Amino acid sequence: MDQQPQIQKSKKKLSKGFIIVLIIIVSMTTLAWAGLTKAGFIPNYFDIKILCPVYSDVYTKKSNTSQYEPWEKPVIYLYPKQEQKTEVKLNYFGNLIVSYPKYSNGWNVIAYPNGKIININDNKEYSYLFWEGEYKNASYNLSSGFIVKGSEIVNFLQDKLSQFGLTPKEYNEFIVYWMPRMQKNEYNLIHFATKEEYDDKAILNIKPKPDSLLRVFMVFKKVDREIKIKQQEIKPFDRNGFTVIEWGGTEIK
Repeated sequence: MDQQPQIQKSKKKLSKGFIIVLIIIVSMTTLAWAGLTKAGFIPNYFDIKILCPVYSDVYTKKSNTSQYEPWEKPVIYLYPKQEQKTEVKLNYFGNLIVSYPKYSNGWNVIAYPNGKIININDNKEYSYLFWEGEYKNASYNLSSGFIVKGSEIVNFLQDKLSQFGLTPKEYNEFIVYWMPRMQKNEYNLIHFATKEEYDDKAILNIKPKPDSLLRVFMVFKKVDREIKIKQQEIKPFDRNGFTVIEWGGTEIK
């Protein structure tokens, strides 16, 4: 008769003991995870989801389907080996919103080896061909790229853009356009778009066909703290023969 209450008391003690042990294990695991995350040994998935919302996985950003994203200031430089008539057509899978000189079923120009361009339609001189558009449902894989302090953005862009193969004239014009917006951020998450993310959505058809074509499209986002991502590989570019260079970018809000 006395054994039943004792058994029940023992069960209650075991249940309480199990709960206490479970709480200790969960607490220690949480602290260990936080320590490893802070040290950079594992990615901070919570931070990444907050910093880069609406991702299909931890890193891959997808635009809100109700919004268009601006593709800002792609500019196209033409460097033929000799003076030549050149036709440039842009097959853009978004909305073309502005161009300079005016895009009229393409640009028809006379290009010079030093980069000078004469637009045949108005017979005026231009330094490059300029366009901007807006694209819906854009998707960028931000699992690789760079985390750069706003205060270090100039040195970073000078270094990386020269590695891509841009000349000082070209990367200085790039920096002058993007620097004011990026240097005020605590940190910038920077990703250079792949062929699938950019080239295949804004196809250039150029006649005569260039021997060398480089297109640099920067995707960046303001972040409030330093996070760990895989550093993106930059492949060097060789200018051979008729060379075409383009740069542009977009900011993920």
